[in-house]
Amino acid sequence: MALHSTAYRWGAVARLFHWLTALGVLALIAVGLWMTDLPNGMRKINIYALHKSVGITILGLTVLRLLWRLTDDRPLSPPGQPAWQQRAAQAAHVLLYGLLIAMPLSGWLYNSASGFPLRWFKLANLPHLVEADPALKELAHGAHEFGAWLLIALVVLHAAAALKHHFVDRDDTLNAMLGRRAKDSK
Repeated sequence: MALHSTAYRWGAVARLFHWLTALGVLALIAVGLWMTDLPNGMRKINIYALHKSVGITILGLTVLRLLWRLTDDRPLSPPGQPAWQQRAAQAAHVLLYGLLIAMPLSGWLYNSASGFPLRWFKLANLPHLVEADPALKELAHGAHEFGAWLLIALVVLHAAAALKHHFVDRDDTLNAMLGRRAKDSK
């Protein structure tokens, strides 16, 4: 199992970052949609704390992933893939990475502007980004909520594109992320 990516498949490190992030984001989306309707109490506080901790973890994973990407190769685009699809995929990835940074930061800003403490998995206190500020709290909340819906749309688009590549185009795009040997590789 190669750590670095090749022309035909993603390496183990890139795949680990991808799938850990995917699982974390899917969990955050599900919990985020559910937790707002919980009655006030310790259960809600604990679920919010977990949501925040996982969000901060996704931020850290994304930074590490981007640093890794600076040194790692990328698999080749599928043969015959139109240039517009390559540009669309690049744009979607840039938006996904941007949201993977912006969402935790907007949540952290919302938390800070609300005046709440932020503890990462009850192990470490994180600093406030700003002092409590009701106007900024509302702005950060709106940005976080809008970003969540945009992230949901991009995740669905990303998964749909991967499935299209696999079942319609029958190329190795999905296989490359699953670590399977590509048909064209030796």
